[in-house]
Amino acid sequence: MTQEAQQAHAAMRTRALTAAAVGTALEWFDFTLYGALAATVLPKLFFPAMDSTSALLASLATFGVGLAARPLGAIICGHLGDKLGRRNLMLGTVSIMGLSSMLMGLLPTYASIGLWAPILLVVLRILQGFALGGESTGAQLMAIEHASPDRRGKYSGLLGLCSPLSQIMANGVLLLLASMMSAQAFDSYGWRIPFLMSFVLIVIGVYIRLKVSETPAFVELRKTQVVQVASPLRDALRLHWRTVLRWMLFFCGPAAIFYLIVVFSLSYITKTLAVPKQTGFLLLMGANVCAIVGALAGGMLSDRIGRKKALAIGSIATLLMLFVYFQILDTKSFLPMLAAMGFFLGFTQFQSGIQPVAFAEAFPTNVRYSGSALAYTGANLIAGGPMPVLAVWLFSICNGSPWGVVAVCVAFNVISLVAILTAPETLGIDMNRTDSAARLAGDDDFPQASMSNSH
Repeated sequence: MTQEAQQAHAAMRTRALTAAAVGTALEWFDFTLYGALAATVLPKLFFPAMDSTSALLASLATFGVGLAARPLGAIICGHLGDKLGRRNLMLGTVSIMGLSSMLMGLLPTYASIGLWAPILLVVLRILQGFALGGESTGAQLMAIEHASPDRRGKYSGLLGLCSPLSQIMANGVLLLLASMMSAQAFDSYGWRIPFLMSFVLIVIGVYIRLKVSETPAFVELRKTQVVQVASPLRDALRLHWRTVLRWMLFFCGPAAIFYLIVVFSLSYITKTLAVPKQTGFLLLMGANVCAIVGALAGGMLSDRIGRKKALAIGSIATLLMLFVYFQILDTKSFLPMLAAMGFFLGFTQFQSGIQPVAFAEAFPTNVRYSGSALAYTGANLIAGGPMPVLAVWLFSICNGSPWGVVAVCVAFNVISLVAILTAPETLGIDMNRTDSAARLAGDDDFPQASMSNSH
């Protein structure tokens, strides 16, 4: 390979990573923004006829609806992404996400149009969830399949920054707006401003992704007959269902804990502990700074010691933290609360920083999008989306005690750790292998493959 060709490859790898990271961060900004508002402002605007607890449950349920729509987006986009390529799907998902969020900022409340307000809110949430279901895995594959084999973990960690970065952006905007206007003004129109900014997100996301070529793994797949004759979704479920199930069970732990921290904890801090909203937003921002460090550390460490060992470290750390988390929050002391949330979210994102590369390496090219998307969105459907509502319900029936919530999260965490420990190591796998080559190797996860030295 000539020096010019090597430079072109390096430039495209950087461009692919940037497109994936920036686009995903922008989409998670909108999704995260809704999660924060669902726990604070939206209950009284869209469900005013209910008592406070029921309104909060209903509002958090609309958050869960978006997560429930993810599998549909994952199935459709995954199938099309394995058949038609990663790049084109990424242009569509960022557009749908941005448009639905912008319309959410224009949505009338219950006081204006009655029952139609929550109905339209749910419809827009479904569109958001559909887009994010296809986006999350597609963006990950765009970057990981462009990456050189020895840097996949690093790229994965950089992608893991998207969620905490979007948390900081969303909560920073909310904190700024809440400090600049009265509570009445914020509840009236201030919460709409970040959603209306989504038009800018559409333009930026589409522009960046138009500059990225199709991934080398999919280009290689195009040269075979596999992409023309196979049904990726069918093959993922028929030939790789064990892999899908294993990685879905793994991600149930991080998904449950993530939404426990960023959605339920905000409600718990502001409503149960009566801590000001601004302080709650500030705590989440600080915790997400730790999450950025955690995500990058997890990805880079997995390049050195392997995916399994690194994931196990993160899983054990979050399991231990579960037993003291709420006790520390109950102190209402800012620094201990910040340390607890930072440690907890940091090691949760430590695992999420490894997730993109672990999922991508677990499947052959022709079912990689479908298999990864099913595992990722399935975990969010089972453990992520229901967690805020389940936490509120458990907190209520346990008379204000957090131990019911802790017990459920411990169960998810233990299942996750078992899935990690029983998975094969995939560090250094040849990601250009197709399903037929994997079957000839006699292993769904093909851990015996060797690393390519091409850069």
